Amino acid sequence: MNDVRDTKTRILDTAEKLFAGNGFHGTSLRDITKDAGVNLAAVNYHFGSKDALFEEVFRRRFLPINRIRRDKLERIREEARQENLRPSTREVLQAFLAPVLHFRETEPGAAAFITLVGRTISEPDDRLREILMGHFRPNFFLCFAILCEALPNIPKDVLFWRLQFSIGAMSHTLFLLGHAKVFPEGVIPDLDAGAITDLIVSFVTAGMETQ
Repeated sequence: MNDVRDTKTRILDTAEKLFAGNGFHGTSLRDITKDAGVNLAAVNYHFGSKDALFEEVFRRRFLPINRIRRDKLERIREEARQENLRPSTREVLQAFLAPVLHFRETEPGAAAFITLVGRTISEPDDRLREILMGHFRPNFFLCFAILCEALPNIPKDVLFWRLQFSIGAMSHTLFLLGHAKVFPEGVIPDLDAGAITDLIVSFVTAGMETQ
């Protein structure tokens, strides 16, 4: 059983790294099997196809992140309703953004996956982007709905774009954390996930709540 699980994990790790570096279309199953030290039959047995393998790379990473996000967001909403209060904007944004920043610091292979997400967003292949968005969309809509409850006096279209800007700030932060040479002298490039989360959540909360 361990050998089967290790083979599957090795294929996923290798595919994630090669898809991130070369793109989906620039990576062949032969590349993956050679780098992972397995045969094509192993890939077909565990995943069935290159497309299914690509989707499983995303599912493996998003499943735990999305579970944490959803649980935190639903708890914030329920506690606010029980107390007859509006949800806290800061708590909502913290619940949505922090799991990704924590993931980057704690999970092996996180840097490759974050690169893969960025690469997939810019891919000309809509089918690949839809795989990514299929995992991202449900929690985005949940976060947006709770922000509308938190800030009912701000038009929904404004909140939508502000949430998009918040995601952009997080994405750029993830990029910067992997490219220390862009930091000017005197700026600390290696803040931990907690410190970075506090900075970005404070920043985007102020922008979200501006009247």
